[in-house]
Amino acid sequence: MVKEVAIVFPVAGLSSRFGGVKQFAKIGPNNETLIEYSLNQALKAGFSKIIFIVGEKTEHLFREKFGDNYQNTPVQYVLQYFNPEKRDRPWGTADALCCIKNIINCPFVFCNGDDIYGENTFRKLFNHLQESNECASIGYKLKDALPDEGAVHRGIFNICEHGYVQNLIETFNIELNNLAKDNLTPNHSCSMNIFALHPGVIDMLHEELINFKQNNQEDRKVEFLIPTEISRLIQNNQIRMKIHSTPDKWFGVTNPEDEAIVREMLRELS
Repeated sequence: MVKEVAIVFPVAGLSSRFGGVKQFAKIGPNNETLIEYSLNQALKAGFSKIIFIVGEKTEHLFREKFGDNYQNTPVQYVLQYFNPEKRDRPWGTADALCCIKNIINCPFVFCNGDDIYGENTFRKLFNHLQESNECASIGYKLKDALPDEGAVHRGIFNICEHGYVQNLIETFNIELNNLAKDNLTPNHSCSMNIFALHPGVIDMLHEELINFKQNNQEDRKVEFLIPTEISRLIQNNQIRMKIHSTPDKWFGVTNPEDEAIVREMLRELS
């Protein structure tokens, strides 16, 4: 019997560097938006529910686009709220994940809404959740997940010999041509924020979130981030996380000029 598995996208932000909603950039060979292209890949794996974690400024856009059904798959919406009088931005990706606490009742894959991961990637994580009660993620070679120029942030996996995550360290300002400054190599395994999880993980995170917000109520920018919190759960032996590889290439859109680059790359693949 096939288990129900949801696909969850955090899409609350307006993408200030991009100048709009990145997920609606038209990058597909048939003029699909980025989020449609990613959803089309995911649904081929067998996901039976779509959940969008929206913000006050993005909710109406996604509801207008997708309604309550996309390709015969039900769509649900959850609001990630923050108080703009006290905060400059939402409380982060792990806060977004905790927003689905009251509606999620099945295993799920949580991933960025502005990245392209590939059909094989979604299929591997979907199949993992069918077969295992452990969590999982995809490890990408660092050289395949960095721009040719410029600095970016990446979560770096430390993986044991049996293929399980020992910790996940958020590393800032990584540059492809200067990996040595962070004691990294091109083949280091990194996270692109795609995780196969179970509902119990959210219960664990939610307890810590309450404390985090209480302890940081005067800070307008600090965020409750998934890499940091997943690593904490692993190191506390609360969860185990298996790492899988993927033959798929990852594509991401950060700046306006990336739209044309990704569109061309996907056209070449199609």
